[in-house]
Amino acid sequence: MAEHTSSNITIEAAPAEVMGVIADFDRYPEWTGEVKEAEVLATDDRGRAEKVRLVLDAGAIKDDHTLAYTWTGENEVSWSLVKSQMLRVLDGSYRLAGLEGGTRTEVTYQLTVDVKIPMLGMIKRKAEKVIIDRALAGLKKRVESGPAAPEASADEAEKH
Repeated sequence: MAEHTSSNITIEAAPAEVMGVIADFDRYPEWTGEVKEAEVLATDDRGRAEKVRLVLDAGAIKDDHTLAYTWTGENEVSWSLVKSQMLRVLDGSYRLAGLEGGTRTEVTYQLTVDVKIPMLGMIKRKAEKVIIDRALAGLKKRVESGPAAPEASADEAEKH
C-alpha cells in the first residue's frame, strides 16, 4: 500500500464556510498556485462535484488529470485519480473539524501521489508535503479573506 502524507491547519471560520471554498472548483485557479484550470465534469444530486478535470503546473509536474470526488457528510471530501498523463496515483482528502463551538475549523489534508516516471520515495513524500502545505496556506488565506474580498484587501491583510 502506498504511503501518504498529511498535515493540518486551523482556519478562523466555520466548517461550512471552509467547505464552501473547497467545493468551489471553478475558483481554484484564483487561490491555488498549481491549479491553472478547473472544470467540473459531473455533479451529484446535491450539485456537488463528482468528477473534475484539473490542469496542474507544479514546476516539475505539469499534468492534465481528472479526479473523482466522494463527499462524506458535510465535513469530509476525498478524491481519487480517474485519468492522468503523468500520475499513477493522486488520492487525497480534506477532513474538517469544528473548534470553539464551530467558529474555527481544523482542516486535515491527506495526500498520496505516485508518478508514472521512477522517483525516489523520499522525493515523492517531499513533493506531497509541498503540495499539502501550499494548498492549506492558500485555503486559509482564501477563506479568511472572505469570499468576495478584492485582491487589494487580501494584500493589505498580509501586511498586518
